[in-house]
Amino acid sequence: MSVLFETSLGDLVIDLEVETCPKTCENFLKLCKVYYYNLNAFFNVSKDFLAQAGDPSATGTGGESIWSYVASQNKGNEQRYYTPEISPRLKHVHKGTVSMAVAPSLPGQEKGGCGSQFFITLADNIEYLDGKHAVFGHVVEGLETLDKLNEVFTDQDGRPFKDVRIRHIVILDDPFPDPPGLLKPPSSPTRPPDNSTRIAEDEDPLSQLPEEEEERIRREKAAAASALTLEMVGDLPFANVRPPENVLFVCKLNPVTRDEDLELIFSRFGTIMSCQVIRDKKTGDSLQYAFIEFDKREEAEQAYFKMQNVLVDDRRIWVDFSQSVAKSNNVWSNNPKRGMGGGGRGQSGGFGGRDDLVKTSRYRDSEDTRDSGGGYGMVFDVPSDRDAGSRRKRSKSPQPKRERDRDWNRRKRSRERRRSRSPDRDRDRRRRDY
Repeated sequence: MSVLFETSLGDLVIDLEVETCPKTCENFLKLCKVYYYNLNAFFNVSKDFLAQAGDPSATGTGGESIWSYVASQNKGNEQRYYTPEISPRLKHVHKGTVSMAVAPSLPGQEKGGCGSQFFITLADNIEYLDGKHAVFGHVVEGLETLDKLNEVFTDQDGRPFKDVRIRHIVILDDPFPDPPGLLKPPSSPTRPPDNSTRIAEDEDPLSQLPEEEEERIRREKAAAASALTLEMVGDLPFANVRPPENVLFVCKLNPVTRDEDLELIFSRFGTIMSCQVIRDKKTGDSLQYAFIEFDKREEAEQAYFKMQNVLVDDRRIWVDFSQSVAKSNNVWSNNPKRGMGGGGRGQSGGFGGRDDLVKTSRYRDSEDTRDSGGGYGMVFDVPSDRDAGSRRKRSKSPQPKRERDRDWNRRKRSRERRRSRSPDRDRDRRRRDY
């Protein structure tokens, strides 16, 4: 009677001592049948000694017999362990001997026993284990796999740094009937039963990426860190915010170009939701760039390809997709009652409901936008009226216009007199020299 173990290091074929250890072999085969060992890790590997597995928690304290497993599935009560079958004839003489680990007695139990944990010897003549653990099988194929298992790197507790797992088990022959109440799962588990933080069994820790790929990954990580920093200081609504794909940025405009002019020119590509030429907040002069928001992304793409370098009001404009999130930030930071447009991150609007981030926003307030739906705010700081008033108090009072004109005329006449006297002064100096 044999089973095939497919591990991450290779295959192992184990012959079982069915006649000598019937209960142990039945327990082992039925645990294999219910996928109990699938994706279990070899959690204890000692070089030239043994490799231990069979504990779903990979801690050395878990595992149970098949009868305890069936009872737990049917909400019954059964002993966790069964009495080990230790035969004097079966000893740990050859490499590849398979034995059930005998657990010590637990509180409330008279003695310990065997559950699900087993180990495979990695060397010959380990007499220390004879009479202490129950031998029930031998590895007949896959000794090279045991050699690989013997050479893995482990920590001080014997746990391999890179997981070695039992991927799948195939039962080649099973002579025992199923215990009453045994339910076979419909499929093998897809995730390991333990929460391992080791190197994954299918991961190569020494693999190197091309230099370009490593640089790209480094840049992506740096960009993610910068975005998180901007989110923390309140300059972005959240770190994963992306610029809208239906908004165009138009620059190199003529100062005389108005919102209505751009809207009329770009409206042939689709429905325009908003069109705004950005202006200085104090003077109202055009800053010669604008944002145009289309209803659909396809319309914005068509306008981008068709309007690049087009002549508008004697200026060749430059069109690109907007990389600014100022419009989104206006909606979230300057009008917290609107929240996130329905079903957002925060419950009370703003940056997840945080008013402190709302106060630190550097964008233009919503009442200064051209429409009530929010616009594209200025990204530079504008002093408040309070600061401007304090500066006016510190500055001197302006001079009346009449006094400024009088001082200017006085200075002008003084310059003319000095200019008219200079030739006479030079003529008198020359006479004295002669």
